[in-house]
Amino acid sequence: MIENYLDSVNKQFSYYRLLGDKTFSQLNDNELFWQYNSESNSIAIIVNHLWGNMKSRWTDFLIADGEKEWRKRDMEFEEVIKTRDELFRKWNDGWNCLFNALGTINETNFHSTIYIRNQAHTIMEAINRQLCHYSYHVGQIVLIGKMIKSENWESLSIPKGKSKDFNKTKFSKGKHDGYFTDDLK
Repeated sequence: MIENYLDSVNKQFSYYRLLGDKTFSQLNDNELFWQYNSESNSIAIIVNHLWGNMKSRWTDFLIADGEKEWRKRDMEFEEVIKTRDELFRKWNDGWNCLFNALGTINETNFHSTIYIRNQAHTIMEAINRQLCHYSYHVGQIVLIGKMIKSENWESLSIPKGKSKDFNKTKFSKGKHDGYFTDDLK
């Protein structure tokens, strides 16, 4: 049960990381910093926030509160990232921190209590909390990408009007163990 759960969440996190990667690949450098208005976040700002959250939540997560004293959350929503390379470094660093931490979970420590902002969580609760949080922000990244690219956006799932074609292809393959990433181009 624990192994199946951990495999499933690893696949889910990988899927959301891939959605971000596929969005970035469609955008030029300037588009990563575009903001709808002064109150909205650019993709770069969202990545900076995800990075800060991931580093805080997953560094020493079994032994230290997930809200680290060194985290500067308010700065995560400032225009800190200045280049595409810096965006990718933080994006990858955050995800690597998460996957490394997930790799330390096993049957021995799975039932441990951990804390986020001094609130007790089971490992499963903490993982689910972060999975929801990250999917929320990756969805924002995808939406911004779609807004920027408009009719030039390349769908990351089933394009509008193509559900029947997609299902025909999927059902023609028979039952299989594929996961979400199989559905991305």
